[in-house]
Amino acid sequence: MTTISQTDLLRISPASRRGFMRTGGALSAVAVAMLAGRDALAQGMKADTTKDVAILNVALALEHEAISAYQLGAGSGLLQKPVLDVAVQFQGHHKTHRDALIATIQKLGGKPVAEMKLDDYAKALNASALKSQADVLDLAARLELGATNAYLGVIPSLMDRELAKVAARLAADETMHFTVLTGALGRPLPPGALSFGA
Repeated sequence: MTTISQTDLLRISPASRRGFMRTGGALSAVAVAMLAGRDALAQGMKADTTKDVAILNVALALEHEAISAYQLGAGSGLLQKPVLDVAVQFQGHHKTHRDALIATIQKLGGKPVAEMKLDDYAKALNASALKSQADVLDLAARLELGATNAYLGVIPSLMDRELAKVAARLAADETMHFTVLTGALGRPLPPGALSFGA
């Protein structure tokens, strides 16, 4: 079974990983059923899970990145107490997503991509440029918007409504995070309807 190595994922920019999720991210019904914790639904379905594992590993890499971004923000000393509490809560959501993705990849017989060292994420995310709470929130908002659009991008490829619901729930978490962060930055929300997933 083909897997994506940690080194290969390092070579792919975060924007490209999100783009892959939108354009190449058609998961099989088996993978999405397992991701939803509905193993019984997945039984009896047939699918080539090699592509599923690759797609799920890209999603997992995005979750690892989000967890580390929130860790970098929390450890920066730049976040005020109420903002820090929300950042830790959002990091917890991403850990839940990560755990669900790891479990699904393993059930499909794949090897989950490993989390990189925090220093590697710091370099990739240019954490040295974070000089204020607003800088940290801006980084988090950009990552959350990218994740929102990536998860929304896989929904049209899913034929089963229950399976599409799982991807929508992940996207909803990311959208909530983006909205809260945008508000904390004092920025207006997108002015038009249907602004996510485009």
